[in-house]
Amino acid sequence: MERKAFMIDTSRCIACRGCQVACKQWNKLSAESAVNSGSYENPPQLTSHLYNKIEFVETDENGEFKWLFLNKRCLHCSEAGCMKVCPSVGALYRTHDGLVGFNKEKCIGCNYCVNGCPFDIPRYDAQNKISKCHGCFDRVENGLQPACVKACPTGTLMFGDRNELITKAKGTGKEIYGETALNGLGVMYLLDNKPQDYNLAVNPTIPTSIFLWKDVIKPLGILGFWGSVGVAMLHYVTVGPKQLEEDVEEKGGNHE
Repeated sequence: MERKAFMIDTSRCIACRGCQVACKQWNKLSAESAVNSGSYENPPQLTSHLYNKIEFVETDENGEFKWLFLNKRCLHCSEAGCMKVCPSVGALYRTHDGLVGFNKEKCIGCNYCVNGCPFDIPRYDAQNKISKCHGCFDRVENGLQPACVKACPTGTLMFGDRNELITKAKGTGKEIYGETALNGLGVMYLLDNKPQDYNLAVNPTIPTSIFLWKDVIKPLGILGFWGSVGVAMLHYVTVGPKQLEEDVEEKGGNHE
């Protein structure tokens, strides 16, 4: 598989949000009402109708106010926590280009993917079905650029062969976020500041608690439930009826 990826140069972003609009248009995602919360950032969070958004990170550098802009979306991890914990085969899957796609028809609404994602990306719609960036795999498989990349006026968003993007990015001398994290992210960032300045996890890991719940605690709970049912049935077959017969015989005998 020739893995494709996004490379996002944060220094070029002007927060025009053309990527947000293009994504909505291509995926036929409806507009949503929002309330002004004192920031230019809008909407404040990813939603089931917003697959990528520009985050406005306010910083203070030597007493000077500065904005850092970050395009937030699914990072299409090589070691994808959402895929690892999903119990429904085919609800989350790897595309031919290495992206993480989803199939709403196979989603069972368990929300495991939400807890399994170290970047807080998956969202659920009104039908309790998963929604997130799928990398415009439908466009990519037909030789087109993702809608957000096509619409970006400054070249902030780049898409192509992952290895080629990394080689080109290393020539800038900037830090590449996501090159090796979780065996390599499908969305990488060229950063001028430290990852934590952009609210990015320094060492992202898949939460082990979700595996403990999914693979140990929940199965034991189910096993315990059916075990109780089995014990009750066994008691009824081996003890309950006999005790009843004995009680009837004993009462019958006393009556005589």
